[in-house]
Amino acid sequence: MEGDERHGKERLRWERKLIRRTLEGDERAFGELYRAYAGPIFARVLLPKLGNRQAAEDALAETFRTAFERLDRFESRDKSIFSWLARIASNKATDMHRVKQRTSRALTNFEQMLEPLQPIGDGPGAALEAEQELKALRDRIAQVMDQLNPRYRRAIELRFMEEKSREDCAEAMEVKIGTFDVVVLRALRAFRKEWDKVREAS
Repeated sequence: MEGDERHGKERLRWERKLIRRTLEGDERAFGELYRAYAGPIFARVLLPKLGNRQAAEDALAETFRTAFERLDRFESRDKSIFSWLARIASNKATDMHRVKQRTSRALTNFEQMLEPLQPIGDGPGAALEAEQELKALRDRIAQVMDQLNPRYRRAIELRFMEEKSREDCAEAMEVKIGTFDVVVLRALRAFRKEWDKVREAS
């Protein structure tokens, strides 16, 4: 018991030393903290919460980026930095869940808007009418896409028109998957806003 307590105090002194060195500008010291705690944070906090290795890896990177930026706010109070890192990680996982849910709702709305792209009807007359409606709809979509921020337009093109996976989209845009999820959510919202403007004007 005494040995465990002594080991715990030595660990805290080691952590405080690395924190001090990091705050003084030695990023290698923060690297030591990362190597010590990234594995446990990933295995005990992020992977169980997210259930997806790629998402957990993205959240892990965000966790330590945030920790590095906020390290000057950390107060030890004779407790390991692990608890602080675990709390940041848990919040990151929760944020990712929320973004995923909002993106899912936005995607549903987007698909409902584009539902007329599937013409319904039988016979030559119905087919011609459907074709005309389809062309008008495509023209409207093109008009809306032209109004979007190029980054948003690219996200929509990759995900919904080229039907690439989230992983491939993120790679094409040179961002992490979590970042791509945020971008595509904002892109869908921007699309909806412009879509409503075009529809009201027509």
